[in-house]
Formats: sequence, C-alpha cells, structure tokens
Amino acid sequence: MEKKNTWETYSSKQLKELEKINAQYRDFLDNGKTERECIDTIVNTIEKSGYRELESLIKEGAALKTGDKVYSVWMNKSIAMFQIGRKPMTDGMNILGAHIDSPRLDVKQNPLYEDGGFAYLDTHYYGGVKKYQWVTIPLAIHGVIVKKDGTCVEINIGENEDDPVFFVSDLLIHLAQEQLEKKAAKVIEGEALDIIVGNKPLLIDKKDKKKDEKEAGKEAVKAGVLDILKETYDIHEEDFVSAELEIVPAGKAREAGFDRSMTLAYGQDDRVCAYTSMQAMLDSDVTDRTMCCILVDKEEIGSVGATGMQSHFFENTMAELLALAGEGTELALRRCLASSRMLSSDVSAAFDPLYAAAFEKKNAAFFGKGIVINKFTGAGGKSGSNDANAEYVGALRAIFDDAKVNWQTAELGKVDVGGGGTIAYIMSLYGMEVIDSGVPVLSMHAPWEVTSKADVYEAKKAYVAFLKNA
Repeated sequence: MEKKNTWETYSSKQLKELEKINAQYRDFLDNGKTERECIDTIVNTIEKSGYRELESLIKEGAALKTGDKVYSVWMNKSIAMFQIGRKPMTDGMNILGAHIDSPRLDVKQNPLYEDGGFAYLDTHYYGGVKKYQWVTIPLAIHGVIVKKDGTCVEINIGENEDDPVFFVSDLLIHLAQEQLEKKAAKVIEGEALDIIVGNKPLLIDKKDKKKDEKEAGKEAVKAGVLDILKETYDIHEEDFVSAELEIVPAGKAREAGFDRSMTLAYGQDDRVCAYTSMQAMLDSDVTDRTMCCILVDKEEIGSVGATGMQSHFFENTMAELLALAGEGTELALRRCLASSRMLSSDVSAAFDPLYAAAFEKKNAAFFGKGIVINKFTGAGGKSGSNDANAEYVGALRAIFDDAKVNWQTAELGKVDVGGGGTIAYIMSLYGMEVIDSGVPVLSMHAPWEVTSKADVYEAKKAYVAFLKNA
C-alpha cells in the first residue's frame, strides 16, 4: 500500500504554515536541550495562552469549569496539561503523551580529575547510545548545581559563539590498528567518555594577596578549573555531589539539504513529538472530552523514577483535577482513565536506504509520508510492547482521513533485528486505548538526528484532529 509523498499535496498556504511551525520547533529545540530547560520553555509558552498552575488552583479552592486550562509540573522534569471539556471527566479524556529526555552523557558525582596535563569530567552515558559517535564533536554542559544552602546555580556553557566547548578525545588513526579491530560496541568504552575541560595549570600571581598562600600543587590544571568555577559560579568541588549536569552536542538546530526540507538537531527523539503535542493543545478549542498532554522524563531508561511515566505523578494529578471538577472519588478516577484514549506520541525509525537490510520495506516509515502509526513496538515476539486493538486503529484511520492528515504505518525494523519501547504499555495498564503515533526519525539516538519538515507538520495536524475527534 504505497503512500504519496506529502510534499506533492501542499498548497502555497500550507507550505508557509509548514515553514512557520518548523522554525518555531527549531527554537524549541535550541531552548530545551535538557528536561529542565524543556519544562521552563513549555511553561513560559503555555502561560501566555492562559494556562494556570494546578497547585495554585488547589490553594484557592477553585472549581474547574468547561474551557479551563490547567497544568502541573513535577520536579521540573515532567508536565501535564489539561483543557477541561464539556462532558464529565469520567467519560474519558483524549491524551497525547511524549517524553522530553534524550540520550546524552551525565557528569558523575565525583567527576573532576587530572591526568597527563588534562583536566577531565568523568561521565556516565544515559540511554541507548553508540558510544563512538560522541568522540571529537563539540559538546556543551547544561544543568544545575545545588549547594548545601539550597542555592541552585544554572549552567549552560557551549551554546553561545563566544563560549568554550568541550570534547571527548579519540585515538589517532596512525596508532589505532588494535582499536579498529574491535567490535563497534567496544571501540569506545563507557569509561573513556570523559570530557576534556582544561589544559592550563593554575598560575599563582605572587602580587595577588588573596592568592599568596595558594598552591597549585601536583594537579595544577584541575586547580585551574576549580579556580574558574569558583570565580564564575561560586561553586566548589564538593558541590558536584548535588549537581545534575548533562553533556549534549553544542550547536543550534539547522535546516538540512539544499532544499531545506529537513531538520538536523540534537534531541529530536522525542522532543519532536513533545513540541507538536504541546502545540496541538494550544491550537485546539474546547471539545466535549477533556484534552490532556503529558510530557515526561526517563523514557530512555525505562520510564523509571519519580519523574518517569511509571511514577504516580499522572495518577495523583488526575485525582487532584477530578476533585476540583467535583468528581473526586477513587471510582471516578478509575472510570476516567479507563475511558480515555491516548496517542503515545513517540518517534519511529525512518527507512534508511544505506541500511535497508535492517528494515522490512513494506512495513517501514518513510520521510515525507506523514505521521507514523506503530500498532506495536517491542522486540522479537512483540516483547514489552502495547499492541493496540483493531477497533482503535480503525477509529484513528477515520479521524486522520477526515482531517486530511497524511499518515503511514510501520514496525520498528525487521522481526528479530531489534526493537524499542515507549510509554504506551504503561498507560494501557489503566485499560485505556493507546497506540504509538509519531514522527519518523533518521539516525535516531545519534548526537544529531534528522526529521522531515513535512512529517513535523503532519504530526501537529494529526494531534489536533485526535484531540478534537477521538
């Protein structure tokens, strides 16, 4: 069943809309390279559209009514957005769910050391990465350092043109014969992904009375880095213990190709679906059913932890919301969740002709052919996946076709070749109908991933149609 390339279907008006949403999407990527930055960006955006924080409504004892826009943030890493519908919430909601964490390098709690005249930060990679892809590229440091007194110091180094950048070194080709004989998974070991952060030893100015008694010692380069951190951020080495510092590729999202038809950027899995889901909420009017968008952390490591989908954050938020809506019982909560419908807004693997052997072409996602429906994900015999029922797939077909959304279906590669998971199976535990539906991505989990502008545009259209008509 061949799908038409969506670029061939657009009017000049649609092309302008397409370019506008993709320009906004690139800005979103540039401003949100970590979960915390994404949440800050999202909150600033949605509050301008009238969204109010749930916690403030609870304190006021406010009663929710049709059309109210509400959001709740958890630990600055997850967010749930709601627009209250006309019908009781026990009739169910239409939910979009995506994740805002992406593969990266995390700085360890005791990270700073010196060796061979270099100062390093020791790292532990996060999520599924090909470790060899992270060497010799410009890297930036984003995150927070929280001191014992509770002061939170925000760090963002490497994105501005006059900022320094950081890097992981690699062995020169002339000495790499033994390295090149290793399997790809072992070419770069996890413990070798330490970033170089300095090379100049601390210089003691004898005329500076404040430094008269300071000695650089044997680790003068490390001491030099600590001196810079003290002068710039008023932080000390022990403050790394309570820090969350993420190492990400430095640089802005870029248009790709002579025709500028694609976006090359870090973190598009799954911020491409997070952005289009948020935008769909902002572009949707009041409907019969309450609309919801939940954007969560920790999907790349199994949706665990207090900010992952497996936590009770969403369930607790729903209980509070139902209480304000006058439906605050345990039975109402269960009925609401079981009666809801959801798109697990997560990306799919785009067909790559250079690696065609990994795909089954009839059931692969292609660039420029619209949003992807993955009836199931998982690995091998569908292990670990949510497998949507045929009735729900049929209903989505009607919704997308009626809204003139370009869509396609896919599996995540050949059977027994690989696989992956999303938050869909977690939400299906409530009994709601759930299916994976997102944007195809080329070079997924690489430091720089690629999407088609057309597919981003179609995703937003699809999510609006779903919120309105599911």
